[in-house]
Amino acid sequence: MTSIPHILILGGGFGGLAAANEIRNNLPSSQVKITVIDKKDWFMVGFAKLWIIKGTRTFENSIGSLNQLIKKEINFLKEEIIEIDLQNKQIKTTTKTLSYDFLIIAMGAVLAPEKISGLSENGMNLYDHNQLTEIHKKIKNMRSGNIAISIMGMPYKCPPAPFEASLLIDSMLRDAGVRKSIQIHFYSPAPITLPAAGPEISKKILSLINSENIVFHDSCKIKSVEKNKLIFQNGDEANFDLLLAVPPHVAPKVIYESGLAKEGGFIPINRDCKTPFENVYAVGDVTTLTVIDTMTVPKAGVFAEREAITVAQNIISSIQNKNELLLFDGKGGCFLESGRDTASIIEVDMFTESKPTTKLTESTTKHLDEKLQFEKERLSKWL
Repeated sequence: MTSIPHILILGGGFGGLAAANEIRNNLPSSQVKITVIDKKDWFMVGFAKLWIIKGTRTFENSIGSLNQLIKKEINFLKEEIIEIDLQNKQIKTTTKTLSYDFLIIAMGAVLAPEKISGLSENGMNLYDHNQLTEIHKKIKNMRSGNIAISIMGMPYKCPPAPFEASLLIDSMLRDAGVRKSIQIHFYSPAPITLPAAGPEISKKILSLINSENIVFHDSCKIKSVEKNKLIFQNGDEANFDLLLAVPPHVAPKVIYESGLAKEGGFIPINRDCKTPFENVYAVGDVTTLTVIDTMTVPKAGVFAEREAITVAQNIISSIQNKNELLLFDGKGGCFLESGRDTASIIEVDMFTESKPTTKLTESTTKHLDEKLQFEKERLSKWL
């Protein structure tokens, strides 16, 4: 009796969960064994963090348990991944060594606040789930002063999120009746608000945040953070009372040690999401997929999900000896919440035309409902 193939999935985020479910929905456990490994045992749709900051959501109400995967005959292992041994097709975790026939790397990007001197001591991390309640409290307690929102490295996860954060914070301060005495300044290293969406949509986002008196400062590269002070690489400085930062992102250390990516970068892939190693794929935020010379696929859950489904279908076809090869289509949409109980959608199509195309819909309550629906659907179909 030949043993059935083992598919090992590193990471229980959008990419990992989409791949595991797509494979299991098409192949029963008698035909393929699936194991998902993650060092945490919960999954959360990233944009729920904004609602925790706003105070309309709690962390507990925003997560699903990865331990639920076992009901779908998908094994889940809550362990740290210590080594990716591509030569011997093995993954070492804290306590185990597992062999694989197919490997899907979906470990995401890691926040690296330590790359900016003084950031951890003097600022809050907008993307760290452990700091969200504290950020909420600090905003609630402010009566006057200066809030700085700063993107400290590119690329970063979910490109519209810091802009949504600025708009939601604006709405919190308005509701509290203190907005007039608090300034919101937004600092980005990019020359426009959303390079991934192109100049037209960037202009629209700029006028949206300007209309709420949020001041956007472009081309601001942060060198270091001192108490109540941002120091820029060109020597300029800016004061703040509360700093909310999106820190630089890197790949997990084990990715560099395995030689899959160059230090500080991400795993380079093409639209088939293959790595140079046999039956080893990488999807989502841990990767970089170049579209045109200056542009890569944005780091967003919706793209990780679609890449993962592409990979899952290619693995299924390989197991069934069909040898059909699908390519990631590069389509997806990101929500942009306005702070006025509406949202718009940035619709992206990376590969259909000669260059990427993006559209921005009207901001409506219907799109805000769709944002809630998007989260609900993922949690219920994956876990």
